[in-house]
Amino acid sequence: MALPSASEHDASVLLADRIQGMRALREVVPFDPDHSFRWHEHDYPSPIARWNYHPEFEIHLIRSGVGRFIVGDHIGTFQAGHVALIGAGLPHDWVSDVGPDEVIHARDAVLQFDGRWVERCIAVMPELADLKPLLELSSRGIHFSGATATQAAPLIESIGATDGVERMAGFFSLLSLLVKAPESDRELLAGEWFSPVLDRRSAAVVDITLEYVFANHANEIRMSEVARLVGMSEPAFSKHFKKWTGQSFSDMVRKLRIARARHLLEQTDDPVSHVCYEVGFVNLSNFNRRFMAEVGTTPTQYRREHLRSLRQKSTSLSSVAR
Repeated sequence: MALPSASEHDASVLLADRIQGMRALREVVPFDPDHSFRWHEHDYPSPIARWNYHPEFEIHLIRSGVGRFIVGDHIGTFQAGHVALIGAGLPHDWVSDVGPDEVIHARDAVLQFDGRWVERCIAVMPELADLKPLLELSSRGIHFSGATATQAAPLIESIGATDGVERMAGFFSLLSLLVKAPESDRELLAGEWFSPVLDRRSAAVVDITLEYVFANHANEIRMSEVARLVGMSEPAFSKHFKKWTGQSFSDMVRKLRIARARHLLEQTDDPVSHVCYEVGFVNLSNFNRRFMAEVGTTPTQYRREHLRSLRQKSTSLSSVAR
């Protein structure tokens, strides 16, 4: 058996140290006695930008950059203006496409609030009862798009710049906007029966696995290698990874590669064959078949429809401007 190289050994030691240190813990949202909810911003990469979960609800705005996000067992792509509502306890992660040592400053604006506080508000203000269905749906995570996301982004920003009654007014205006969002502006993310097993060790292993896959998505990815890096046997890793994330390791890798392919098809003019190899597929026909199964259309059709959608939006904006 070949011995691991020095770089492989260093990576193994680093990852093992991180597992022992439980790097990817449940995020602890600090209590602020001066505010009913928390608003904050952070860079990417950041110690809190990881696979994480917390009992608080979260409204998340991506201000800049592009990449892939994972909410429960759902994997998708994001760009600036991405708005999502994440339910209590639902694991999530947004991973930007960045170069070595690149930092996206203030990438995220995040608003977090306690569901029990909202329940108490509803108890004394029955007009807020409309919030209940929205918060129940958020257990799967909701991605907002279209006019809803366009209007939500400045509201989220304004909440961070205000205080007192104005801050509270902005918060409830934001929730009202999300409650009224049309179905066309809403996308439920995690599967209806998604129920992750959440604990310190599982969160650490999943977080490290995601980092490994994101760093190597264009290369061959072996589950045996990931299992070795996190100090588990391959059968044990396979069994527990599905239990922890709601999907098999191979399914997750495929979804991440397809998500990356969608981004390249949208943002570049690279031939489909180049995109295929860039995201780690070694066979064009297999790439086309997997893309069709995941997205419902071929890569070529996907790019054509995306360009058509961009032209329609441009025409619509021009009409409004006139």
